[in-house]
Amino acid sequence: MSIDKSLLTGSTTVLILKLLEEKDMYGYEMISNLAKKSNHTFDLKAGTLYPLLHNLEKNGIVESYEESTASERTRKYYHLTEKGKDVLKIKEKEWHEYSTAVNRVLNGGLSFATR
Repeated sequence: MSIDKSLLTGSTTVLILKLLEEKDMYGYEMISNLAKKSNHTFDLKAGTLYPLLHNLEKNGIVESYEESTASERTRKYYHLTEKGKDVLKIKEKEWHEYSTAVNRVLNGGLSFATR
């Protein structure tokens, strides 16, 4: 079953921040890890990821740096800043409240919460 893309849009930022909480990553690594961890529910395209990373960097939520690989190729890595860690905590709390409310409605409203 394919998931409506509009459902995925609002969660992309929190998912990227969560990945970067684990470790610094370069773009393709984020795309690959997100796909793997979500059983390919989140198959981001570079055209979606890089504008998002650029915006996060502009807002001080992530920082980037370049590092050479063993094959002499330079990769741009992204790092979660202290501000980014604070934003992630807020976004995780928002997501929990949102998903709990959706589950309540899908499972019969407030009576579900008291069962």
